[in-house]
Amino acid sequence: MGQTSLILRLEMDHSRCSFGEVATAITEAGGDITSIDVIRPGKESSIRDVTVDAGDHGEKPFLEALKNVKGLKIVNVSDRTFLAHLGGKISIQPTLPIKNRDDLSRVYTPGVARVCEAIHEDPKKAFSLTVKRNTVAVISDGTAVLGLGDIGPYAAAPVMEGKAMLFKQLAGVDAFPICLDTKDTEEIIRTIKAISPIFGGINLEDISSPRCFEIERRLSEELSIPIFHDDQHGTAVVVIAGLLNALKVVGKRIDQVKVVVNGIGAAGVSICKMLLDAGVTLLVPVDREGAIVRGGRYDHPMWSWLAEQHQVQPEPGTLKDAIEGADVFIGVSRGGLLGAEDVRKMAERSIVFAMANPNPEIAPEEALPHVAVFATGRSDYPNQINNVLVFPGLFRGALDCRAKRISEPMKLAAARAIASVVTENELNDQYIIPSIFNEHVVPKVRHAVIETAILTGLAGRIPPDFR
Repeated sequence: MGQTSLILRLEMDHSRCSFGEVATAITEAGGDITSIDVIRPGKESSIRDVTVDAGDHGEKPFLEALKNVKGLKIVNVSDRTFLAHLGGKISIQPTLPIKNRDDLSRVYTPGVARVCEAIHEDPKKAFSLTVKRNTVAVISDGTAVLGLGDIGPYAAAPVMEGKAMLFKQLAGVDAFPICLDTKDTEEIIRTIKAISPIFGGINLEDISSPRCFEIERRLSEELSIPIFHDDQHGTAVVVIAGLLNALKVVGKRIDQVKVVVNGIGAAGVSICKMLLDAGVTLLVPVDREGAIVRGGRYDHPMWSWLAEQHQVQPEPGTLKDAIEGADVFIGVSRGGLLGAEDVRKMAERSIVFAMANPNPEIAPEEALPHVAVFATGRSDYPNQINNVLVFPGLFRGALDCRAKRISEPMKLAAARAIASVVTENELNDQYIIPSIFNEHVVPKVRHAVIETAILTGLAGRIPPDFR
């Protein structure tokens, strides 16, 4: 459920109850009072807004507790998270005001006709004369929303809005959420292609596997703007960034470690690909049916691809078999799969990235006594592996150099850039990855992406700071 913050508007009859009784009831129900605002004072009665940190309890236990306080009336209950979403979390603002007819004639009719004709003669001018220059579409069908699953396009919208907010706040990229009411792969591809003229890039989000692979591949082939499925590649980039630094902490080389990846869906496949690109030579991908082995035959096209890679190990077995002697475990699956006895079987000074949400594959309390570096996808433990470190700077760079696509070298460069933000003096087992609010992340990722795009011939323009 996550953390809940409630605002309780309460009317108190002073002859029958005191605020001390109210506070006691809230505390005993498991809440912490963080602020009190008097809305209407009075000698006989008063109305107050009491803000309560409800943890993961929700509002029900507090309402039950307060109903038992005589002389107290619950006027209203507001969930601050819901209040933050009222009316949506983003809006569109003009870049200049329209105050008179002269202004109107320049931005609309008749002056706009000249601009339209210029773009008609040279479509590339859309990048400089329209919002295409700085706008990304955040597109989902709502079939694989993190922690929620297939909840559909309407329910997925708040997540896409939040993503758009992060694009703007962290990297100055204008992003707009688009939720498609279809699960048909061909229809999704057609729709995105049809709306692509206004966007400088496409961020695919929360589309279930294996359809997401086909959708991204086709769009990358058929459009000349960056296509990025964040659940796959954003996760992979930040995992590699964290792993590069974790290996420094434990004093191991990436080409000499055995890596087990558990959960070979969209994120797991992309992580495996990037691990191979980064130099891993001993890889064991594991899914529910056990280890994916070199030379094996699989219906899933990405599993078949993995089975063809010489770095993938040939030994079959379960996750508990595979983890024995492993230097690195990376989990993008589900909670509670491992226990202390499992990680004890790993190699000395092992690394565990348990990223299932909300519950990791192994509880930190179980793993920490036995591993050298531990990371999760959660914000309440050290070393949070978070995609937000990736997509703002990556798209900032791709837009600034008008990259035709996002390549594997660009993603690896982004991972190395994120890792470099943590200095040698700062690096330790509790700090292998920077905060999402670290001001150096976006500029470094942007620079790495542009530099790699230029070197590999994928840049459509050279930004002024690279000339």
